Amino acid sequence: QVRLVESGGGLVQAGGSLRLSCAASGGTFGSYTMGWFRQAPGKEREFVAAVWWSSGSTYYADSVKGRFTISRDNAKNTVYLVMNSLKPEDTALYYCAGGYSAIATASSGYSYWGQGTQVTVSS
Repeated sequence: QVRLVESGGGLVQAGGSLRLSCAASGGTFGSYTMGWFRQAPGKEREFVAAVWWSSGSTYYADSVKGRFTISRDNAKNTVYLVMNSLKPEDTALYYCAGGYSAIATASSGYSYWGQGTQVTVSS
């Protein structure tokens, strides 16, 4: 059974940084797309970033491009999201997702989800 466990969220001031981690277990991830999504209160879940496990290629939402960096560590089966220059509008529950997603930006393409980690950015 595939399991994704996020960690690293917290409270940070605007302009600060956080690193989120997603530890994956229970499967073979070499062909997976791994994504980060976020959901703020009263809003739809939105795509943040994705990485293709086999190649390491990445893709970002325009709203985080240049500020966030997604990466994966094959040896640790872990995906990271480094978030710099955080803004209050980045406040959300951040989810890690994995699967054989043909369209990285669509949440419906991911089969497995973590429980989420809260990121709160104060102004």
